[in-house]
Amino acid sequence: MLSSIPLSPPIDRALVLSRVTRRLIPFAFICYVVAYIDRVNIGFAARELQHDLGLSATQYGLGAGLFFLGYCVFEIPSNLILERVGARLWIARIMIVWGLVSMATMFIYDVTSFMAARIILGIAEAGFFPGMVLYVTYWIPANERARVNALFMTAAPVSVIVGAPVSEALLSMHGLWGLRGWQWLFLLEGLPAVILGVMALKILTDRPEQADWLQPDEREWLAATMAAERAARSETGHASVGRSLRSGRVWLLSIVYLLNASVTYGIFLWLPRMLQDTAGPGVSVGLLTALPFVAALIAMVLIGRHSDKTGERKLHVAACAITAAIGLFLAVAFRNHLYWLVLAFTICQIGQRSVMSVFWTMPPMLLAGTGAAGGIALINAIGNLGGFFGPNVMGSLFDLTGGYSGGLLVLAGGLIVEAILVVNLKLPKEPVVRSP
Repeated sequence: MLSSIPLSPPIDRALVLSRVTRRLIPFAFICYVVAYIDRVNIGFAARELQHDLGLSATQYGLGAGLFFLGYCVFEIPSNLILERVGARLWIARIMIVWGLVSMATMFIYDVTSFMAARIILGIAEAGFFPGMVLYVTYWIPANERARVNALFMTAAPVSVIVGAPVSEALLSMHGLWGLRGWQWLFLLEGLPAVILGVMALKILTDRPEQADWLQPDEREWLAATMAAERAARSETGHASVGRSLRSGRVWLLSIVYLLNASVTYGIFLWLPRMLQDTAGPGVSVGLLTALPFVAALIAMVLIGRHSDKTGERKLHVAACAITAAIGLFLAVAFRNHLYWLVLAFTICQIGQRSVMSVFWTMPPMLLAGTGAAGGIALINAIGNLGGFFGPNVMGSLFDLTGGYSGGLLVLAGGLIVEAILVVNLKLPKEPVVRSP
C-alpha cells in the first residue's frame, strides 16, 4: 500500500507580498522622509540664511538648485554600483555620508561655502532615490508597484508635514550655545540619516532568495516569480546600459520627470517663504505649509491604487499634471489671500505629488536587467535637474518682477507640456507572469 504524500499548501500571494511590504517599505519610507528633509530644509531657513549669509533671492535659488548638479553627475555610477554590490551596503553608505555632510552644513559662512555645501550634499545623496526605485523592482511584481510606490513616495509630503513644525522649533533655538537657529537645524536634522544608515545594514536584504525572514516555500516562490518577470521583461525591454541610455522613450521620460521635478522643488523650496510674505510678520506658517502635503499624502495612495486596479498609467499621470497646473493658476489668482493661496497649493500638490507613484511604474516597462539600473538612474538624474531649474526660475523671476506670479506661471506651463508628452508616449503592455 502506497503511503500518501501530503501536498504543500498553495502559496498565499497576498500574504507574502504583505510580509515583504511590511518588512522593507516602512524603513525605506523613513529613510526617504529624512532624505527629503535634508535636501529641502533650507526652504524653512530661507529668510535666516539670506539675512545671515547676505544672499539675494537669485543666489538662494541658485544654491538651492546646485544640490541637483552633483546629484545628477553621480546618479548613474551610483545605481550601477548598487546593482553590483547590493542595496544593503550601498544604501547604508549613501545615508551615512549624506547625513554627515548635511550636519557639516552648519559651518557655512558665506555665499561660496553655501554653494559648495549644496553641491557636496548632492554628490553624497546621489543614487538613493533611483536605488530604492530599483530595489522595489527586485521584490514587488509590476501590477502591484504603483500602490507600493505610493506608500514609499508619500515620504515626500510627509517630510514637509513633519519637517515644517520640527524646523520651526529648531530655528527657535537660535542663540543656544552660541549657535544660530539654522545651524541647529542642519546639525539635528542630519543626524537621523547616519543612524538609519547603520540600521540599513541589519534591515535591508538584497534579493528575495536571501530573505531568511520568509518561509522557505515563500522565499522560493517570490524569487521564482520575480525571475520570471525579469525574463519576460527582457524580451521587450532594454537589458543593457547602452541600449537604455540610447532609448528615445527613456529620454522622453527623463524630460517628463524634469518638468515635474521643477515644480516639486520650485514649490518646496519657496512655499514657506511665499506663505510668510503673504501672511505677514508674527504669523506661524508651519501648519499652513503642511496642509497641502497632508492632502497630497492621501491622494497619492488612492490614485496609485486606482492605477494598479485599472492597469492604466499614462492618463493617470497626465490628469494629475493638469490638476497641478490648475492649482498653480489659482495660486497666481489668489496670491494676496492667504487661505485661498493655501487651498490653491493644496490642489497643486494633490496633482503634482500623485504623478510620482504612477510615473515610476513606467520606466520598468521599458527596461530590464542592468539596463534598468542605468535607465532608472538616467531618468532620475536628468529629471532632478528640475531641482536646479525650478528654484532658479522662482528666484530669478522674483528678483526681476518683485513677485512670485511669473515663476508660478512658468511652472504651470511646464506641467501642461508634461501632460502632453505623457499622453503621446508609447509604452509596451506590462508582462503577465504566471506564478510558478
